[in-house]
Amino acid sequence: MKLKLITVALIYGLLSCKQSENSVAQAAISATQSETPMAKETIYQFKVEDLEGNTFDFSSLKGKKILIVNTASKCGLTPQYKDLEALYQKFKDKNFVIVGFPANNFGQQEPGTNAEIATFCQKNYGVSFPMMAKVSVKGSDMCAVYQFLTQQSRNGLQDSRVEWNFQKYLIGADGHLEQVISPQVSPMDAKIVDWISK
Repeated sequence: MKLKLITVALIYGLLSCKQSENSVAQAAISATQSETPMAKETIYQFKVEDLEGNTFDFSSLKGKKILIVNTASKCGLTPQYKDLEALYQKFKDKNFVIVGFPANNFGQQEPGTNAEIATFCQKNYGVSFPMMAKVSVKGSDMCAVYQFLTQQSRNGLQDSRVEWNFQKYLIGADGHLEQVISPQVSPMDAKIVDWISK
């Protein structure tokens, strides 16, 4: 009788261990599946309005490297418009484009209307790269493009916040975010030029 009880106990113990191993294996599989990164979004899903009120479709830029920059007309960094235009002229025929987003988020330094911004950019800096309608680049009313640019869960690269006017986001030819460049860095800085050239 004792032998039977011992045998039953051993069999029960082995079965319990097997079930426990299965549970651990299932948990490991579940953990691996939940850690699998979601597919990164691309810039191509966005359509926005430009300064003239026309629809600008980012999917039209497929295959080009894109520098996205938030701009302002009354900022100490506003002269960067000159270098942005020079950069655009130098590389626009080499699958490169700059897209500007005027924003009034910092020190009320972009108070103008879209029409006033367009006139300012053309008259003072001869800006010819695409300029979008004024947006918000931070806070609860942040526009959809900047939500993508600043959230790692969407861009797959990193979380960031727009520090000031003229922060630069570099988008690869596949539509994915590749670098975030601080506002103070000149558009003609070697790290930007080298990125475009490679």
